Amino acid sequence: MTGNKEQQEISVVGRLLSLEALVFVMGVASLVYGVVTGSHWKTILGVLVVLAIVLIFRYCRRCRGE
Repeated sequence: MTGNKEQQEISVVGRLLSLEALVFVMGVASLVYGVVTGSHWKTILGVLVVLAIVLIFRYCRRCRGE
């Protein structure tokens, strides 16, 4: 029974990390697209998304004690 619960927790953590990675990639894509096209709003949005993901990763590592 405990093995099944551990497997479920690993699966959930794996999905969350991949979701954060996807959001990070989309933020970088928005940043690059904004710079290339000269759209200031897309550039600002990309910077905000990338900074938010970096802060989330740093905060989560500190909470886990790594």
